[in-house]
Amino acid sequence: MSADGRAREVATVMHVRCPQDVPEETYRQVLELLADLSAVVQALPPAAALVELKGALRYHGVGGHRLGEMARLRSVARLGVDLRIGVGTSRTVAATASAQTPAAGGIVSVDPETTAKWLGTLPVEALYGIGPRQAAVLRDYGIGTVALLASVPTGTVQRILGARAGRTAAERARGWDLTPVTPRSLPVSVSVGTRFERDLLDGAEVRARLLELVVRLGITLRGRGQAARAVTLQLRFAGDARWEKNRRLRVPSAHEDDLRTAVYQLMDAAGLQRGRLRGIVLKGEDAVAADAVAEQLSLDPGREARLVMEEAADRVRAKFGPDTIGPASAALRAG
Repeated sequence: MSADGRAREVATVMHVRCPQDVPEETYRQVLELLADLSAVVQALPPAAALVELKGALRYHGVGGHRLGEMARLRSVARLGVDLRIGVGTSRTVAATASAQTPAAGGIVSVDPETTAKWLGTLPVEALYGIGPRQAAVLRDYGIGTVALLASVPTGTVQRILGARAGRTAAERARGWDLTPVTPRSLPVSVSVGTRFERDLLDGAEVRARLLELVVRLGITLRGRGQAARAVTLQLRFAGDARWEKNRRLRVPSAHEDDLRTAVYQLMDAAGLQRGRLRGIVLKGEDAVAADAVAEQLSLDPGREARLVMEEAADRVRAKFGPDTIGPASAALRAG
């Protein structure tokens, strides 16, 4: 206990950043690796995670920095992926610390006794949760460092940034963040995408590639035992312009029938006309465990037959590889 009767604060949260281009399967393996160190791991898709270390510190008998070293070493040795790791007393401190590590990988551990001093030296935009627009507004008011932000009364920050955002920013600047690490072992979203070798107009080849993505998305969701509540279609055009729209499914699903219907409706809504496409990204959003979704019998014999074929195709892929079987129209390529 400290002199004022409070238990000594301990750094018990670890924030982990994978490389931004890490494949989803590798990201999942990183989450599994972290679960070997702690029972409480929260995935932050697409490439980060939080780890609660309270129990892990007692179990392994080492400090937070040492646990970070163990995670980093195992990731490099087993997966060939280096990690950027921050350790602190809260998710705000840990996430801010991980962002200060070298881009190639590293660990920054913030001692609880020096948290306020360490945060205070950082520019305001380095504080976890402060976006570029908020940072610009704060700088307009002469608040350029976290130390200055922490010194400003909370009410004043609220008048600058808004009630909720202002309170959150003021508390985080002082290292306060009671948000718990919530166990989440799998990403709640799945993303698949493709880039075209040349710019394409909407037509048979684009629709074939879109169907290919639908199949890949369904396979990934079913392989994880998940069902998506919504799908998002992102179209990337020549000149780096983008179009994105989301549609919720009537019931959560990982079936290609349901995904294809929703995605085609989104594609039609885009009204491309002469837009030159450079790539497509398809996401299954707000995923839930598939066994938690009530399966309703369909009165459509055609749909039931397609679901049976889908199950059979999954068994073939499991035995002979993911590209062994698929819709014939998805194989279309321009000559």
